[in-house]
Amino acid sequence: MKILVLNCGSSSVKYKLLDMDTNEEMGAGGVEKIGMKGSFLKHIRQDGQKVILKGEILEHQIAIEYILGVLTSQKHGCIESLEEINAVGHRVVHGGEKFNASVLITEEVIQKIVECIDIAPLHNPPNLAGIYAINELLPAVPQVAVFDTAFHQTMPDYAYMYGIPYSLYTKYGIRRYGFHGTSHRYVSKRACEFLGLDYNNTRMVTAHIGNGASVCAIKNGKSIDTSMGFTPIEGLMMGTRSGDVDLGVVTFLMEKEMIGSAAVSTLFNKHSGVLGVSGISSDMRDIENATKDGNERAKLAWDMYEYRIKKYIGSYVAALGGVDVIVFTGGVGENQTPTREYVCTGLNFMGVKIDNELNAKSRGKEVLLSTPDSTVKVVVIPTDEEFMIASDTMEILAQQ
Repeated sequence: MKILVLNCGSSSVKYKLLDMDTNEEMGAGGVEKIGMKGSFLKHIRQDGQKVILKGEILEHQIAIEYILGVLTSQKHGCIESLEEINAVGHRVVHGGEKFNASVLITEEVIQKIVECIDIAPLHNPPNLAGIYAINELLPAVPQVAVFDTAFHQTMPDYAYMYGIPYSLYTKYGIRRYGFHGTSHRYVSKRACEFLGLDYNNTRMVTAHIGNGASVCAIKNGKSIDTSMGFTPIEGLMMGTRSGDVDLGVVTFLMEKEMIGSAAVSTLFNKHSGVLGVSGISSDMRDIENATKDGNERAKLAWDMYEYRIKKYIGSYVAALGGVDVIVFTGGVGENQTPTREYVCTGLNFMGVKIDNELNAKSRGKEVLLSTPDSTVKVVVIPTDEEFMIASDTMEILAQQ
């Protein structure tokens, strides 16, 4: 079965075509700068060669037309016709309380995703644009929605509720939803396979650390808490997001800077975090280099970023009543060896011991970092959300 996975952002579409019968990645890439000057498609062929195609790509349907075109092209493609695509799996950011699992997309499902736009105004509209585009371009092909929030619907109410009037929860659905659920679900399952553990009888903390970042507490295969909240801004300090901040700071700045809700949202989502503190970059590789050059603000941003990861992992170990496995994933979690060393060194008190020499040379691959005498297994598991989306899509179609 050949499944096309789409991840539609506000100005981008990432894609991957997978042959699930052979576990083969046939083609992948992304369209960038949709609706802007200089838009282009970057395609990675089956042989690994990268191709960049420039064009005027004004909206998501045109972007997906470009993608389908390159997948079937004689020069760069990997399939002879669009009829070879058996299904399309979509990453949908927010399913609210309406979805606790992936679903076959129907008109009713689309309407429920539309109803979640109020709580995900930046994310759900482009996700829907991808669904609408496939409806137009491949009307006979079944589609599946895989929600970032679904995995976290197992959280108990005392973990997801906020200490605000309960009426605001019933009226607007204000609560912790959590994100990166597809990644946390994939790496937690894969970690147990890798370690030979029973997924349904293991306490885990998974750290998806990148430009966007979150930590999740998983008990016996179920998410019981996660650091992102009503929106993806809560929790860890991220590339451009502030993470946890006193709400009084928000109202204080609105008054002092005389700015409205849109401007303050941009401030905390786009101009804060590592970028805001360092004044240099949101990329931790740049921060690492600047720290080595003696830049004090870069060092401060680095310290703040790592400290919060350690703090959240520690708090989730308490919530779990102990931990069997800690998993690092995401761009930083998979590749930034000093961050893994810092976090794990701070957890020595509970028996976490890693091989620092092995850690220093392990990047972007599955590896057991903990030493034989460590009471907690520490692993790096590269995330593969596209494979998880494709797997869900295949399973759902098999049930029809």
